[in-house]
Amino acid sequence: MNEFKKQFNEVRELLKFDDYALVVKRIIDFTLDTGQVDFYKKTADLLDWLDDKPNSADTKQKLDALLDDLYSYLSTKPLGERNKILEAIDLKKAYSPAAFALGPVNIELFEGDIIGLVGENGNGKTTLLRLLCGELFATSGNLNYNFKYDDKYDRRTKLVYIPQRTDTWRGSMFENLVFTAAMYGYSPDENHLIVQLTIARLGLRKYRQHKWKDLSSGYKMRFELARMLLRKPKVLLIDEPLANLDILAQQTVLEDFRAIAKSPFRPLGIILSSQQLYEVEKTSDQVIFLKHGVQKNLYDAEAQQTQLVIEFESEWSQSMLNDVLSHFGLVSLQFNGGTYIATFNDATTVHSFLQLVTERQVPLAYFRDISNSTRRFFVS
Repeated sequence: MNEFKKQFNEVRELLKFDDYALVVKRIIDFTLDTGQVDFYKKTADLLDWLDDKPNSADTKQKLDALLDDLYSYLSTKPLGERNKILEAIDLKKAYSPAAFALGPVNIELFEGDIIGLVGENGNGKTTLLRLLCGELFATSGNLNYNFKYDDKYDRRTKLVYIPQRTDTWRGSMFENLVFTAAMYGYSPDENHLIVQLTIARLGLRKYRQHKWKDLSSGYKMRFELARMLLRKPKVLLIDEPLANLDILAQQTVLEDFRAIAKSPFRPLGIILSSQQLYEVEKTSDQVIFLKHGVQKNLYDAEAQQTQLVIEFESEWSQSMLNDVLSHFGLVSLQFNGGTYIATFNDATTVHSFLQLVTERQVPLAYFRDISNSTRRFFVS
């Protein structure tokens, strides 16, 4: 089964369980995949109808009918290969012999992939993103962009960097996006339609007439993402997109990133930095940890990781826990930021750990296997 049919079947499942909000998002994705104004109009009309009749009994039928039309068209459209679009080889940035230095960093980014950058503040995440987009020049190493571009301006158009703090803009959100679409080659008959679909896709439809001062930080970031997607980028570099979002909004935005990146017909590569380790790990195809500018790749480290590492919270003291766990292959027990980090030998499994704490009635408020998580890099 190809990627499009797999995604389409997933949307059918969502519709079966009446998850209309997510179905509409995916319909917009498929609509943009067509590249056809007729489909843009159909989906824009559906959005208007849903606004007018949000609780209609006909909603499922209308969504189902549009999905059928989209499938009939897209199932005959050829799928391209997922190519490498960006490569950094031994990339370094040094400001002075005594100052902070980043690198060497090695990255391969393919179409449809998401790379997460994690690490404490001041360890080089923003510096790396600015190097990749060309805002900074590397001290040494090579940076290759494997997509077509006419000149440096065209390359910068397809290589989008969204900083954590974006610039102020004037006028309404909708006016700004219509102007952006006109700048980047959308024809008059598709301009407003594309903007409507992009706004709806990112959850901004009811805010489309809002001005900069009327939006929260999270919605300003979404606006910036909408504006950059209108540039038809090949690579998105996003600095701390989750910083001003609550946990539910973080999960929604990351799911949006994943769906956008993995479009069967318009795949792009995303590199994002964040402090939200677990959320980023769930979404990313690869995770890079930076410590004092030095790179560690999560999935490279996985191959070498044989010990079980458990993070947990308990009301018991460290001494009480050590007495119980020390007879069970415990290598070390650390107290870190309100939680315990227990490392066991390679004979211990998560199942046997849970069996032990259940038998000994060890009170657990929380536990997580971080054996293959970047979380362990923060405590080792």
